[in-house]
Amino acid sequence: MSEFDETAKTLAFDSPNSYVGRSVTRPNARRLTQGRGQYVDDIVLPRMLHVAYVRSPHAHAKIVKIGTKKSAAMPGVVRVVTGAEIAMVCKPYVGVLTHLAGMRSPPQYPLAMEVARWQGEPVVAVVAHSRAEAEDAAEAVEVAYEELPAALDAERALDPTEPKIHKEFDSNLCFTRTVDTGGVDAAMKSAHLVVEDTIRFGRHTGVTMEPRAILADYNPAEESMTVYHCGQSPHMMQGIIASRLSLDEHRVRIVARDVGGSFGIKIHTYGDEIAACALSLMLGRPVKFAADRYESFVSDIHARDHRVKAKLAVDRDGNMTALEIDDLTGVGPYSMFPRSSGVECNQILNLTGGPYKHKEYRAKGTVVFQNKNMMCQYRAVGHPIAVAVAEHMVDQAAAKLGIDPAEMRKRNLIADDAYPCKSPSGMRFEALSHHQCLDKLLALMKYGELRKEQTELRKKGVYRGIGLSSFIEVTNPSPMFYGVGGARIAAQDGCTIKLDASGAIVAATGVTEQGQGTETIMAQIAATALGVEMSCVKVLTGDTDKVPYGGGTWASRAAGIGGEAVLLAGLALKANILQAGAVILKTNASDLDIVDGKVVRKGTEQGITLA
Repeated sequence: MSEFDETAKTLAFDSPNSYVGRSVTRPNARRLTQGRGQYVDDIVLPRMLHVAYVRSPHAHAKIVKIGTKKSAAMPGVVRVVTGAEIAMVCKPYVGVLTHLAGMRSPPQYPLAMEVARWQGEPVVAVVAHSRAEAEDAAEAVEVAYEELPAALDAERALDPTEPKIHKEFDSNLCFTRTVDTGGVDAAMKSAHLVVEDTIRFGRHTGVTMEPRAILADYNPAEESMTVYHCGQSPHMMQGIIASRLSLDEHRVRIVARDVGGSFGIKIHTYGDEIAACALSLMLGRPVKFAADRYESFVSDIHARDHRVKAKLAVDRDGNMTALEIDDLTGVGPYSMFPRSSGVECNQILNLTGGPYKHKEYRAKGTVVFQNKNMMCQYRAVGHPIAVAVAEHMVDQAAAKLGIDPAEMRKRNLIADDAYPCKSPSGMRFEALSHHQCLDKLLALMKYGELRKEQTELRKKGVYRGIGLSSFIEVTNPSPMFYGVGGARIAAQDGCTIKLDASGAIVAATGVTEQGQGTETIMAQIAATALGVEMSCVKVLTGDTDKVPYGGGTWASRAAGIGGEAVLLAGLALKANILQAGAVILKTNASDLDIVDGKVVRKGTEQGITLA
């Protein structure tokens, strides 16, 4: 039993003194709804400059010549910078994870050098006193391109006749992986029925209310840099900026106070953001970049552009005997740094068919380079595709056999008492209850009545669908997710919690707030652990100078990992407070408790305040 399990036993989450599980008003709701939030583009610093980028209009083109003379002479322009100049102060980065065996990607720089490899890739940076002046001057930059053949179709990217995007590689292959239990062919051959289909998923991106933005402020006197960033993982960004710009990590401060949505697109390293930091280093002045909507569509990561071929074998009774998938995805000309662009495909191979009993499984994943905008992890990485493929195939088999879709799932879902177990792909499942969930869902939706209604409506020409879906979600990722592959992304999180002189609680946590209520969750947990009102808790997030080292908020980890850290820290602080109270009240700490912000003798209201 873990330390968390032991300590959680001491808490009565259903008591009137508990905030966990209750619907509460967000502590920051008034500030945000009154327009008093502080997003990156709200911040104005003395001597601040703005940067706009000249982006490639071509999917693939050689940069023949860059003319900056006209642009540099325009009003307000401070400097016009090319990729070669940025490369003098910024080290290249490579987006590969070593545990994705054989994965490769060439070094990437913030701005394109010699060749532009997607439409929208930044080529030239124009720094001016205002964004408008920077944009006007960017239009005056003269870039001569020699357009090159482009590899656009992922399905043809590995054809020897297709253009090679990187001359150092013999093909456009980024990564491939195969999972094979060994008996798929035999199971397919002996099956009563084999259904197969090709499912295609189109590219899309997350469109956040607050576009990507960054404000870098380098202080030459202190050799330090403060970066205001609307990102999800401040400590990850701190390490990246320090290492790429050759700065001491402790001299780089990342501040991500209010973030207007993220959905996974703000957890990656973008060339235009790193370039803004490099420009601040070069000029010794604050430099701000805020993407407009047009830029967002051609520079924010895209996701879920997959083609999956699937085959499912079943016996006469509808029991699944084998599943085979072949996933192909194009990820743009580079693998994204530092998390790589191979994780989505890898997750699809790991998770497809997860909740179902199928002894035999074969899955192939192929990730290719192409001359399109870069693609990487986005909300629920790989899960929607894995689920959609499996559920589609289960429904296809059920329809062919004349078995009700709900019954088909009951026959094939892993039994609730079969856990812990391993999936054919090697995923370990600890404690799941798909049958219980399905039974509850069918009762709640009155499934039988809906089917009867559907039949009657169909007689009238009305086609109403009823969909069922079973899935397993990967949450609270461990160091095995990224750290094992060499990416410096913490899987841990910490909390520093203290009682100040006024009796208030200050909890500093490594997870971040992006609009989904993280601060509220942490305040609820801290208040419950300590026995104080939620209004007495102040939560600090998103500032590397003020919070302990942590991974940030992604993969549904904030409450599970960051919340546990807050709980354990809160209980430890409570124990210290009770020890001090015992000395003052001349009793034993075990005889005391904290109720409504007072240290009291258990069962009484006699005691002392925390102030």
